Parts: sequence; C-alpha cells; structure tokens
Amino acid sequence: MKLIVAIIQAERLDEVREALIAAEITRITVSRCTGHGRAVDSEIYRGQEIIPDLIPKVRLDIAVNDSFMETAIDAILKSARSGTNGEIGDGKIFVTELIDCIRIRTGERGGEAI
Repeated sequence: MKLIVAIIQAERLDEVREALIAAEITRITVSRCTGHGRAVDSEIYRGQEIIPDLIPKVRLDIAVNDSFMETAIDAILKSARSGTNGEIGDGKIFVTELIDCIRIRTGERGGEAI
C-alpha cells in the first residue's frame, strides 16, 4: 500500500478529482494548505497581488493499493500540469509506504480497508 500526497494549485482541483474518478480512484482527502516553493514572482489571488511568502494550495491524500499507484500518479500529472510543459508552481507529488490502513467502522485492515 502507498500513500500519495499531492500538492496542487487550487484551481486545478476539479480537473484532478475528475481524472482520479475516471481512473476509478474515488477515495481522497482534500485539505487547503499554504506553502512556498521556487516561485519568486508575485501573483494575483482573489483580485489582490501577493508576494509568494506562502501561496494557497490544495493537498490531496490518497491511499492506494500498489496496483493503483502509477494510475493515480499519471492521473494527477496529466490533470494538474499547466499547459503542455507545465509551469513553476504546478505542485509536487510525494509517495510513501503505508504500513497499515484500518477501517474504523468494521475493523478491516490493509488493502481491503482502502
């Protein structure tokens, strides 16, 4: 099992979610977050110019069985990338080992609980 954490631009959330659903990945957690990467230019957010000390982003947490890892990564890459070559600030994807997953309601563990 893997835990995929993707930090993406907020305006790309709907496209990424639709791509994941099309790839039969429907169980995701979405959180609003802020962060800073390599971006150094100012940008417009909700009509105001901000200097990217901390830029608003969206964090997706997706627990998948190993067989769905590449499918999920491909769906995120294709839908979160700006244009054909991407742009600075498109985000990052982190993949870590998931030791266990437990469904609280039933007590199921492992891949079945995902």
